[in-house]
Amino acid sequence: MNPTHHDDASESQESFRTLLRTQRVWDISLPAFDPATAPGAPLPLFHRWFAEAVAAGQTEPHTMTLATVDDQGRPDIRTLMLHDADEHGWHFASHSTSTKGRQLAALPEAALGFYWAAQGRQIRLRGPVVTASSTESQADLHARSTGALAAALTGRQSDVLGSLDELAQVSHAAWERAQAEPAAPVPTWTLYVLRPREVEFFQGEARRQHVRLRYRRDADSWVRELLWP
Repeated sequence: MNPTHHDDASESQESFRTLLRTQRVWDISLPAFDPATAPGAPLPLFHRWFAEAVAAGQTEPHTMTLATVDDQGRPDIRTLMLHDADEHGWHFASHSTSTKGRQLAALPEAALGFYWAAQGRQIRLRGPVVTASSTESQADLHARSTGALAAALTGRQSDVLGSLDELAQVSHAAWERAQAEPAAPVPTWTLYVLRPREVEFFQGEARRQHVRLRYRRDADSWVRELLWP
């Protein structure tokens, strides 16, 4: 190895570590969370925390991390948008032919994660995933923006792309069609619903006395339990 290259790499690594270690966490006033006041089910608390995240100025609070596993049991994650959260579960959508679509078809279990730094809060969910009907899936798509429809019409999600020029050409055609046909069908577009068995609410605390409240499904009811941070 070239000694100069080794020295440059070492210096770069040390610069990264220094930069990493100087980053602060929660240099803001964090809200208190008394789990004794939490509702008996997780959905109302999620709705409340979501509204509070929006009010606190959290950027894109509807983004979340979706975790699935492939056919060899290897985990996979990506960031996507929450489409709804109701008595049926937490909703998101994708092409059934995408990587996540194929993984969910093989093993319909997943986890979701929300992180709202503006209030030092995170929410984690785990449970089975079901697919909505084609009618519901298409309605979900057509309730979104022209850009969302154009992206869905482009299709081929997760396939190998030959070039950026090819993407530009296909995307341009998809935009034109989305504008001309706002109800254009996309057969592979699928609405998924995660029905949680567990939902954990985490409230950060500056002295690391974090509050963690887990809801765990037990038959037709929810069990609430505190977790050590």
